[in-house]
Amino acid sequence: MVVTVEIISKEMVKPSSPTPLDLKTHKLSFLDQILPSVYIPIILVYHAKTGHVDIDPAQKSSRLKLSLEQILTRFYPLAGTAKDDYSILCNDEGAEYFEARVSCNLSDVLRQFNAEIFSQFLPFEPYGNGAEDGNRKVILAVKYNIFDCGGVAIGICVSHLVADGTSVTTFLNAWSAMCKGDDVSISPNFDAATYFPKRDMSWCNRDKVITKDKIVMRRLVFNKSSIAALRENASSAADSQVKRIPTRVEALTAFIWSRLMAISQSKPARASMCAAVHAVNLRERMDPPMPKHCFGNLWYFAAAVLSRDEVDHDSSDRILVSKLNNAIKGINGDYVKKIKSDVHGDLLKRAYALFGRDNIETYNFTSWCRFPFYEADFGWGKPTWVCCPSMPFKNLVVMMSTKDEHGIEAFVNILEEDAAVFDSDPELLPFVSLTIAD
Repeated sequence: MVVTVEIISKEMVKPSSPTPLDLKTHKLSFLDQILPSVYIPIILVYHAKTGHVDIDPAQKSSRLKLSLEQILTRFYPLAGTAKDDYSILCNDEGAEYFEARVSCNLSDVLRQFNAEIFSQFLPFEPYGNGAEDGNRKVILAVKYNIFDCGGVAIGICVSHLVADGTSVTTFLNAWSAMCKGDDVSISPNFDAATYFPKRDMSWCNRDKVITKDKIVMRRLVFNKSSIAALRENASSAADSQVKRIPTRVEALTAFIWSRLMAISQSKPARASMCAAVHAVNLRERMDPPMPKHCFGNLWYFAAAVLSRDEVDHDSSDRILVSKLNNAIKGINGDYVKKIKSDVHGDLLKRAYALFGRDNIETYNFTSWCRFPFYEADFGWGKPTWVCCPSMPFKNLVVMMSTKDEHGIEAFVNILEEDAAVFDSDPELLPFVSLTIAD
């Protein structure tokens, strides 16, 4: 299927009121400093309403821009520019805003997910030079795509330098509430650097994790019954004193980890260790907890490691879940204190040294299942579907709740050379639903 996306306008949307002088510099935390130079990409899809009068697409665009001007006064770093590795200059340059027309109906692209097609609905390539605008790097960009049927897709890129998934969700829900005309109660907190002050991170090659190999994405949908079965399969042994049922995310992480690990272990040059690295939100794990809407990259990684002997002896989902659960529980208040007091970065250096070794195969997971993307109602209804396009990271899995909140969609980024084996995995396919977004 060939889809043409024609850009019909491009402009900078500036905050409706200037940022106060005392807020002109947004300091980055050292957790911001270790992130690769990429953008977080999200696409929200909205069907045109039927059965009654819908808002004209042009009016929708006008409302989006007006509300974006207003909400940027609260989220002022998103309208700034990257100054250096330590700060953002909050100069009110604004966010890039594109408007485009798509040469098909929305239903045409929803019939079968195609990552390359959906990537066209983003403002630019979030991992290459498309994000560059002269010598300036934008922090936020939006692309408003209008389909022939009147449906729209809003593609958003937010610099990972200033935000994680939680922060992006906070912004999206505040913006949509502003656009709809609701009271916006969200007051973002930009004090992350007071918790994790900047450091000299010159030793960290943060873009090393971006692979130059060809990556393809696979979208897997796991419905409620499949997830229940996976949770039961990964439960602790029946003869245990207390049978523990893993969470949905733990069970699905262990299952996908096992399938990706099976591919790696089938190759002649087998790694001596395998590790599942799962992103963990630090806001609720601090003691005391951080403000709910603290903005920035406030997450750390929990690493569950298996030796080759452990893989060969027993790599059942039950064992993987146990390893994963112990790793996640280890990121607690005491551990966060160690991270904060680790002024020389020894913890991070050891982690980078471990996962940079050739004899370890790493699988990266992040869960967006608790993020209320489907609450982003800009005034014309909640999204039909929300997705995260492909990313240039080998063995990266992004999990999101389905619209009904009963299932989970997993966006799996793998090497192109592994795709044929993954696509025909007899242990994977029985659990995957082929349901499309409706």
